[in-house]
Amino acid sequence: MHPSLQIAAKDLRQRARDRSAFLLAIVVPFTLAAIFSLLFGPAATPRAFEYAVVDQDRTGVSQAFTEEVLGALHEQGVAEVSELDEEQARTGVRDGDLDAAFVLPRGFAADVASPRPAELRVVGSADAPTATVVARSVARSYVGGLDAARVAVAAVGASRPGLTAAEIERVAQETVHGVPPVALEDASATARVLDVKTYFAAAMAVFFLLFTVQFGVSSLIDERGEGTLARLLAAPVPRWAILVGKLLTSVVLGIVSLTVLMVASALMLGADWGDPVGVGLLVVAGVLAGTGITSVIASLARTSEQAGTWQAVVAVTLGLLGGSFFPVQQGGEMIANLSLVTPHAWFLGGLGDLAGGGGAEQALPSAAALLGMAAVTMGIALLRIRKVVAP
Repeated sequence: MHPSLQIAAKDLRQRARDRSAFLLAIVVPFTLAAIFSLLFGPAATPRAFEYAVVDQDRTGVSQAFTEEVLGALHEQGVAEVSELDEEQARTGVRDGDLDAAFVLPRGFAADVASPRPAELRVVGSADAPTATVVARSVARSYVGGLDAARVAVAAVGASRPGLTAAEIERVAQETVHGVPPVALEDASATARVLDVKTYFAAAMAVFFLLFTVQFGVSSLIDERGEGTLARLLAAPVPRWAILVGKLLTSVVLGIVSLTVLMVASALMLGADWGDPVGVGLLVVAGVLAGTGITSVIASLARTSEQAGTWQAVVAVTLGLLGGSFFPVQQGGEMIANLSLVTPHAWFLGGLGDLAGGGGAEQALPSAAALLGMAAVTMGIALLRIRKVVAP
């Protein structure tokens, strides 16, 4: 067996017996992903509002509000609407069974078509302030359309003073009936965005990736302190083979960690990762980039404690900038630009491209960027090999 493979196999056996590595690579990121998915997923999604409508007028104007406005809210899942009488509606609001009720009194359409004031009442629950505000906004929007119709009717009456009351009433009914109550448009995002479960599973996986891959390259410093590195240097083993073996340990740990997390999150959390080939490309490229970054840090440190501290600082900083805790778009243009120097942003961005549909080719730009990071960082680590493996 090649010396690099022997070194990697020995390190992997040691890590397989190390429970802390197992916890940090799989258990902790999966647990956090599950918690974040619960906090910002279904548990944070507001339920549909419970509304009631009391139509005492039973005219075309009142039915337009019930069927078109409230019907649209029901179709979009915003509210559940039931038709009740006024006493039942007020009791439901008072007892907390309903969030709000709309009351259209008798003569509502006639009042709208006349100079008399018209009234659309909203009865809201004190325990459901958000639902009440939404109900008032819906009512105001509908009433605003009716007000515009009333202004049109008044203008017709003023410009044609010879119209009889019956003719003005007819014009009013036609105008009011022709007003679209509320325009509701479904503006669902068509951008390539991960769903909540997949996003947090991927974010936690790539965040802890830098902690996982450090077990391979950081063991160089541990072996130097324990004296085993001197034995390796005395053996007929090229120095580059030692570093390659350590890098291979990190790569294997990283790939296994991400693969287990992806399979577990798909089966237990319902995450949707997209095209398997594209995901595989991103996993390999992301692990190589993370391994390169940690190997550079290890080559700069003198002690294992120093390496661990530096790697933790870098991992947390890159995780914050790369979107492991919040989408980078929320941080503004500067944060979005800074995120491009992190493997986290490219990994999550590549998964987002796969979520938009298409095959593995959608992940190629992000995978290429990650491989570029890996080439640069691993090149720097190889250039510093003499200091890393110095006796």
